[in-house]
Amino acid sequence: MSDNPEPPKKKDLKKENTFLNLGFNLILPILLLNKGKQWFGSYLEPYFENVAVGVLLLAIAFPVGYFIYDYIKRSKYNIFSILGLVSVLLTGGIGILKISTEWFAVKEAAIPLLLGIAVLISLKTPYPLIRTLLYNPELINVNKIHAALVTNDSVSAFERLLVRCTWLLAASFLLSGILNYFLARWIVVSPSGSDAFNSEVSKMMAWSWAVIAIPSMAIMMVALIQLLKGIKSMTGLELEDVLHGAESKKATQHDDGSK
Repeated sequence: MSDNPEPPKKKDLKKENTFLNLGFNLILPILLLNKGKQWFGSYLEPYFENVAVGVLLLAIAFPVGYFIYDYIKRSKYNIFSILGLVSVLLTGGIGILKISTEWFAVKEAAIPLLLGIAVLISLKTPYPLIRTLLYNPELINVNKIHAALVTNDSVSAFERLLVRCTWLLAASFLLSGILNYFLARWIVVSPSGSDAFNSEVSKMMAWSWAVIAIPSMAIMMVALIQLLKGIKSMTGLELEDVLHGAESKKATQHDDGSK
């Protein structure tokens, strides 16, 4: 990371629909993997010798379709969405080719580990991923912060803070990879390409949010808190001065108070 990086200019991007994201990437695949044979088995039987494979293909079609739809609509993608798509496709490949379920656990561990490595490698590029995850111009007024850092001669100190926060993010992905592996080995034990395999994959998807996402998010929150505290100490700016939504609310309250 350079000593005096200019913050990226904030682009007007359409916001992602959170409900569509959850629906297509989590809820619908879980439902189909659990109930797909019951709901669509008779329709799939003429086309698939093994209906479980057809159900698996139908389930992964939703996250794949959402990735394509979201990219067409917002013209935006990043390494996280790409690796998420790769993970879905690998799950489909394991089920269709009837590869040993041990490789499912390896895949579940490898994806977050690759993300963690990518976060660290990005420190050596002009576009560190810390700026995508935490120090994001869509959420934070990075231009105001940068101007204050320059005024207070704190740019180098802030860059060191971003490096520390990056290591915390990498640690969260490492934890996620370890938990993913052991959870997958515990839950997904049936032969791939079977109805039981589909059911276990859906259970894995559901449990991962509680067992994996919460601890990882806790570490990310620690990194975010450190980042915001650092911004305040190095710039003198309060939280409501730098968060885009909070800025508007503060301005509205100020206008109401001046009347």
